[in-house]
Amino acid sequence: MTAGSRGDVAPYTGLGHALAREGHQVTLVTHGCFERLVAGSELGFHPLPVDPRAELESSRGRGLHRSATGVGKLMRVAALARALVGKMADDLVAAARESDILLLSSSLAPLGRTVAEGLRLPSMGVYLQPLAPTREFAPPVLGGGSLGALGNRVAGHGVNLVMDRIFASTLPSVRARLGLPRTRVRELPVLHGFSPLVVPRPRDWPRGLDVTGYWWPYDRDAQLPAELLDFLDAGDPPVFVGLGSATVPDPRGLSARIVRALRRAGLRGVIQRGWGGLEAEGADMLTVDEVPHSALSPRMAAVVHHAGAGTTAAGLRAGVPAVPVPIQFDEGFWAERLVALGVAPRSVRLRGLTADALAPALDEAVRQTAYRARAQALGARIREEDGTAPVLAAVERLAR
Repeated sequence: MTAGSRGDVAPYTGLGHALAREGHQVTLVTHGCFERLVAGSELGFHPLPVDPRAELESSRGRGLHRSATGVGKLMRVAALARALVGKMADDLVAAARESDILLLSSSLAPLGRTVAEGLRLPSMGVYLQPLAPTREFAPPVLGGGSLGALGNRVAGHGVNLVMDRIFASTLPSVRARLGLPRTRVRELPVLHGFSPLVVPRPRDWPRGLDVTGYWWPYDRDAQLPAELLDFLDAGDPPVFVGLGSATVPDPRGLSARIVRALRRAGLRGVIQRGWGGLEAEGADMLTVDEVPHSALSPRMAAVVHHAGAGTTAAGLRAGVPAVPVPIQFDEGFWAERLVALGVAPRSVRLRGLTADALAPALDEAVRQTAYRARAQALGARIREEDGTAPVLAAVERLAR
C-alpha cells in the first residue's frame, strides 16, 4: 500500500515482482493513474482514488512553491494530505480484507497499521526514506542539513508528530468502524529500501528498523524508443535532465536556463518532460517522455535530476555522476548524500538555478574524471546488493 508520486510507487513494482516469483500473490494498492506500472510484473492492482498530479497542479498544490523553507513546505503538504487521506480509507480497508499480510509505505503507514490491527493482519513497513528520529542527521523531509545531535533527534520527533496529524481526523472513524478502542497502535517493524552504502543504518535506531538495499522498479526487457537511440548514437554521450514528478512554477523559463547551461558547457541533452513540463529544441537536444532509467542512465555523461529517492538510486546504480537540483522535502537530503559520496560536485537549488550556476557544475561533473570513477565504483557495489532478500525473509516469517 503506497500513495504519492511515481517515485513513491515504482520501487514497489520490483519488490512485488520479487515476492511473486517466490510464489506469493501480490497486489499493489495505490492511485489508479499508476496501473500501467504493474504491466507484466505478475502483480494485481487495487486502485485508490486521488490523482497526485492533479493535486500538485491545483492551486493548493502550487502553493508548495511559495514556501522557501523545509518546515514551511512540510506544513503545506501536511494540510494537503490531511484533506485527501480520508478519501482513500474505504479502498484501503477493502483491499486489506482480501489480503493476508500488509506491506505499508511511509505515506500510508499510520492508516495501514490501524487497518491491520482491526483486521488482525500482520503488517510491516517498507519505507523508501529514513523517517525514525536519529542524532545522525536531521529529518530528510526538512531538506537536509544537520541541526546537531540533539536538534536532529528532537526535529525527528517533531516531524513524526506533524505526520501523525495528517491522519488524526481519519483514524477515529476507521478505528470505530473496525471495532477498535481509541488507543494508539503499536509501532511497525520497518525495512528501508535504500543502500547502506548511501545511508548507513543509524546507530541509535531501535531494533526492528533495518536497511536492506534498493528495490528497483520492474522493467523487464526495458527498451528505449528508436528516436532516442538514434540521438544517442549521433554524438558524444549526452546529459540527462529530468525532474520526475516534481512540478515547477515556470517550465518554459526553467527549460531555457537548462538548455543555455548545457550549451555553455558544450554538452548535448536528453530532457525528460516529466510533470514539470520541461522541453527543449535543437539538434543537440531531445525531449522525451517516460523512459526506463535502467536502460538510459548508463549511456549518459551525467544526470541532472531533482534528487528524489528513486531517481537518485537509478543514477547511483548506473554509475554516472550527478548534478542534483533539489526542489523540496527529502530531495535536499539525497542531494547532500550524492555530494558527500563524491559522485556530484555540488547541488544547484531550483530557486538559484541559472545558466551561470548550472554550467560550471555540469562541466565539473562530466570532465573531472574523479566523479565518474567514484560513481562507477559505487554503482558496481550497489548492483551487487539484493535489497529484496530481507523483505522476502520477513514476509515468510509473517506468513508463519
